Amino acid sequence: MQDSLAIAGTLAPHGAVSLVWLTVALPLAGFLANGLIAIAGARAEARGRAPGAGAMRLVSVIGPGVLLAAFAVAAAVFAQLRAAPPEWPYLVSIWRWLDVGSLQIELALQVDQLSTVMLLIVTGVGSLIHLFSVGYMREDPGYARFFAYLNLFVVFMLLLVLGSSMPVLFIGWEGVGLCSYLLIGFWFTDQANADAGKKAFLVNRIGDFGFLIAMFLLWHTVGSLDFAPMLAKAPGVLHTRMATLICLFLLLGCAGKSAQIPLYVWLPDAMAGPTPVSALIHAATMVTAGVYLVTRAGVLFALSPAASMVTAGIGAVTALFAATIALRQYDIKKVLAYSTVSQLGYMFLAVGAGAYTAGIFHLVTHAFFKALLFLGAGSVIHAMHHAYHATHSHEDAQDMRNMGGLARYLPATAGLMLVATLAIAGIPPFSGFFSKDAILSAAFARGAEQPVWYLFYVLGLAAALLTAFYMARLMTMTFAGENRTGAAERTNLHEAPPIMTGPLVILGVLSLVGGFIDVPAFLGGGERLEHWLEPVTGAALRIRPLPLPAGHAESLLVATAVVVGVLGLIAGYVRTRGIRILPAREAPPDVGFARVLYHKYYVDEIYRALIVRPTVWFSRWVLWRTVDQALVDGLGVTGAVQVSRSLGWLGSRLQNGQLGFYAVLFVLGAVLVLGTIVR
Repeated sequence: MQDSLAIAGTLAPHGAVSLVWLTVALPLAGFLANGLIAIAGARAEARGRAPGAGAMRLVSVIGPGVLLAAFAVAAAVFAQLRAAPPEWPYLVSIWRWLDVGSLQIELALQVDQLSTVMLLIVTGVGSLIHLFSVGYMREDPGYARFFAYLNLFVVFMLLLVLGSSMPVLFIGWEGVGLCSYLLIGFWFTDQANADAGKKAFLVNRIGDFGFLIAMFLLWHTVGSLDFAPMLAKAPGVLHTRMATLICLFLLLGCAGKSAQIPLYVWLPDAMAGPTPVSALIHAATMVTAGVYLVTRAGVLFALSPAASMVTAGIGAVTALFAATIALRQYDIKKVLAYSTVSQLGYMFLAVGAGAYTAGIFHLVTHAFFKALLFLGAGSVIHAMHHAYHATHSHEDAQDMRNMGGLARYLPATAGLMLVATLAIAGIPPFSGFFSKDAILSAAFARGAEQPVWYLFYVLGLAAALLTAFYMARLMTMTFAGENRTGAAERTNLHEAPPIMTGPLVILGVLSLVGGFIDVPAFLGGGERLEHWLEPVTGAALRIRPLPLPAGHAESLLVATAVVVGVLGLIAGYVRTRGIRILPAREAPPDVGFARVLYHKYYVDEIYRALIVRPTVWFSRWVLWRTVDQALVDGLGVTGAVQVSRSLGWLGSRLQNGQLGFYAVLFVLGAVLVLGTIVR
């Protein structure tokens, strides 16, 4: 059957690849099972009974269990592809979805080198985050509902990366948006959390508009939305101007999903959700979906150097802009949130330069060290929360000014977060060193074509300096120096249970060695990821080659990046240890430019004044009061009722039951008819 489903440019599935649909079906089954348990628990609670311990244990097994099983299938798929890497992708068809004239779309999954990398990331890192959540969310009354949402989130992530066409990818694209709304606003009784969920949902809809327009243009010009035939036909039918237009609309969608300027504002507010949610959003596929899409559509971007340059420019500016904001945040999760925005900027810089492997490479290493950082922050918050809860204190458990010296009480968390810090700072041999160096080298290499690329390189280098600085500040404020938690609280500080620290250890190892999957040739490596992705990225690189620096130039670029990272770490540590840090309740407000950074350049306030309030005013007074109430309800609906009622009243006056009156009307009517005929 599968042979008949294969189309030109794709392979019929066999072996483990034919079971790839299980990676989607397993978390979907977890969502249904946990959802039913959540509904049953809510009904029991409404009747005054507490949810049973057995049900909670079942959730703890189902939630992570389905992800671990999905990861096992993903590993088998990877093993099959690794044994014999195919030139064409496998197409696993589920059913015929749309069949309208010449538009025929299969709900099908595409298995190739790129989707397999993403498959391993989503199921692997996702499994670790699910395991961590068992300990972190155990006491939450919405435990089953949380895992139901978390499983559903993974379902849509997998549809996004495995979709064989843009419409199927778009299902996942919209699905992760829905799940992020549900999970960011998980504690929806708090208005701020509910607002953060709505903000994420609405900002992403702006980007989705661009995605839809790009799909319409591709269907109109190329005649296919399936990736394999679409990318094969595009170079022959797309001229540069149309390719630029399509890519810019795609970029709008990617900027929304991946939190790039000007649509980055939703991601820092997404910290309102539980910390494992933050880890899943930042480390897996949700926010990196834009990078994945640009890589998947690399042929289109290769046809438009202008759109590629815009992509890289937005990435470079975002990387530096977000890094400056992270310098002055006190909430440990917000520092990491702006760090994610900045690192996503690096990935856009890479794919804009045509270094698609470097972009995916940084996506992979970022998944390791950012998941570790977020889960480590979760471990810190877990300890702080329990300490404050024990003393009935209402201090902020996420404010770094209330921490300090935690390395004595949480040594494992401190050590593992240090590994992640060195990785994100680009210190060799930690994973981030290799991927960040590849991005900066690619940006520098493009400078031979257009000098503006040298500016992008400098912006990236400056962002690397600030990244090292704010991460050193975070580590110093949290783990070094004198403890500021309080004497009573200090006795209740302790490391998280093994179900939480276990995933941290695995992520720590990956953050240390993950960069070795693509060691460059000049360092003696085999560039394995580069060769692995070549069947996917090769077509774009043949259209727009990227000659990378070699010899002394390459060595000088690497040395510069390492020196910048080391200087940033030293400066961040020395600067933070050199000032007296007061607990949040005693700290004076920031002044000057520090105040501007703390308030994030007042971008939210500017958006609220220029966009949100005018839109609310226009909606309320023009669309609602004028168009809806006055024109539609008043003149339209109510007016028609009044006219009908008046005509009815007039007709009723003529029905008075007097025969003479009817005779007069009959005569008048007959005269009127005769007069009309005679005339």
